[in-house]
Amino acid sequence: MSEPPATTQRIANVTLDEHTVVRRSADIEHERRVAIFDLLEDNSFAPEGLDAGPYHLHLAIEDNRLAMHINDTNDQSLERVMVPVSPYRRLIKDYFTVCESYFEAIDMGRRALHNEGSDMLREQLADKVRIDDDTARRLFTLLCVLHIRA
Repeated sequence: MSEPPATTQRIANVTLDEHTVVRRSADIEHERRVAIFDLLEDNSFAPEGLDAGPYHLHLAIEDNRLAMHINDTNDQSLERVMVPVSPYRRLIKDYFTVCESYFEAIDMGRRALHNEGSDMLREQLADKVRIDDDTARRLFTLLCVLHIRA
């Protein structure tokens, strides 16, 4: 596959389903804000079979799956991509364990888990959406935020 043009094959806006999210700590809320900011600043997002973007992306957990609602910039639905979250459970648990003890943990451990999660997400999306490394990392962070339960 050739690389899509960076100006149109990208996420222009991202929202999270706040109905399934419980109250987040200040650290988690900071991670969410930074991930969204960084994602919107620089990303590559090219859903298979769709015309050039940019896209608005709404992320939710539905039936134990990550639901990626891909909309146009007028928020008209274009596609919904579903990815099972069960393969991420251990990684998410480990990721939050490392994040909770962030100042005591070796940053490499956190990054390794983050890389593993983002690689897995890229693999699962490979035939549905082309994304670059940074986009995958930020989407994995948002998957972790969505996965927080009471």
